[in-house]
Amino acid sequence: MKKSLLKLVSLLLVCMVVLSACGGTSDNQDTGSSAGNGGADNNSPIQELTVVLPVAGTVSKDMQKVEDAINKIAMEKIQARVKFLHISFGDWEQQTNLMFAGNEKMDLIWISGSNYTNIVTKGQLQELDGLLKDHGQGITAAIDESYLNATKIGGKMYAVPTVRDFASSTGVNMNKALVDKYHIDVNGIKSLDDLEKVLRTVKDGEGNTMYPLVPGANGRTFLDDLGDFDALSDSIGVLPNYDNGLKVVNYYETPEYANFLSKIRQWYVDGLIPKDVATSQTSRVDLIKSNETFAYSARQNPMSKITETALVGQEIQPAEIYPAVATTSSVTGSMWAIPVNSTVPDKAMDFLNLMYSDKDIVNLYDWGIEGTHYVKSAGSDNVIEYPQGADPANLGYSMPMGWMFGNQFLSYVQKGNDPETWTKMKEFNNGAKRSKALGFLFDASPVKTEYAAVMNVITQYKVPLETGSVDPAKILPEFISKLKSAGVDKIVAEKQKQLDEWANANGVK
Repeated sequence: MKKSLLKLVSLLLVCMVVLSACGGTSDNQDTGSSAGNGGADNNSPIQELTVVLPVAGTVSKDMQKVEDAINKIAMEKIQARVKFLHISFGDWEQQTNLMFAGNEKMDLIWISGSNYTNIVTKGQLQELDGLLKDHGQGITAAIDESYLNATKIGGKMYAVPTVRDFASSTGVNMNKALVDKYHIDVNGIKSLDDLEKVLRTVKDGEGNTMYPLVPGANGRTFLDDLGDFDALSDSIGVLPNYDNGLKVVNYYETPEYANFLSKIRQWYVDGLIPKDVATSQTSRVDLIKSNETFAYSARQNPMSKITETALVGQEIQPAEIYPAVATTSSVTGSMWAIPVNSTVPDKAMDFLNLMYSDKDIVNLYDWGIEGTHYVKSAGSDNVIEYPQGADPANLGYSMPMGWMFGNQFLSYVQKGNDPETWTKMKEFNNGAKRSKALGFLFDASPVKTEYAAVMNVITQYKVPLETGSVDPAKILPEFISKLKSAGVDKIVAEKQKQLDEWANANGVK
């Protein structure tokens, strides 16, 4: 009797298992497949992705509406929902460090080139090569291979650059009204000597109330904008003329640096530069508006005239001194990566791929919801304007950071700007000279003690010297001496060693 009962129970259990398996199969078949949806499987649970990025100021009040609209597309195409986690630029480094340390949920994160190597060295980012191959076809189609490969460290890719200006030219942005007033030949400004003649013309005409030239931003120097070398990330050991046979030099002790400082110092003494240039907190915008300055040094691209005119509120005329060059820093300045914290890297790459290939998602984040936050201009499918009666103050959504969100070349163009902006930017990128060290990233960890000491010296001397505020004949020798005492030669030697290894590994000669 007992044996018969055991057999009956066993038989019932087997039937339950078989029926359960059959039922599961039936349910799966009923839900269908999702071929063509970026590898998404409609049977898999909906993945929740956290996308972490910085923001200037406060988040727009309609952000949730925009996020919901983006998720409608993401759900359909890759069976995922995203949550944008915005952190202010001021809190960015501290907050993201805490998130990495606490293994908090992060599936995609914006990365700046300035700390990229350090983050990779810490093991905080996932390798992307395999994920790109399987899930990132939209990304690889959108980015030129030489620019995409510029993010590799040790032959592996840990971040992808956003599609924007990958290069910059060097020059000055001038007040167009004064350019016209003094009949200045913009195309004739091709050297610092040419620029000096223009500055003196304006100074003579406008008098002592005008200081014709200021740096591009508070805390920047004229060399930051007017240098003609690859800074190799930090200017502690540079590549002159973006080549120099791949020989790294300490630029601070070169004749070229001394000559630059002497010229800037003379401009300062002659009143071409404000006396408080090293410490002033007045922006270039306010100085132009108040007619206290004529021009400012700047890195430029095809959008410079439009963007700077809009920013300043007066028509700006760029003048290019040195033509466009692409360096590792210009490419890696804005990137996206998948943190080690992410447990669904394939799904994270699926959404990242949409940020580079899906025009609707790009424009939702960049501009908001059509009909609410913008309308298409008459006769154009790519030019937009504010809805009737709306302006930035009452719009409900303003996130002017298209350069940060995936593929800016898919973004609409605001009315008043050149409709061919992105076509011209692409041509600008393709035509730019490439630094011979494009793709080289310096790892300062082997010389971290010397690096910290040298940075302290640079912080003390760089701005006063490179704005003309102090006499280089007296201060430059002191600067060089302190750099050497702090260990600059060891850093340059280490950078040369790493550059040689990179060149050998990549067949660069």
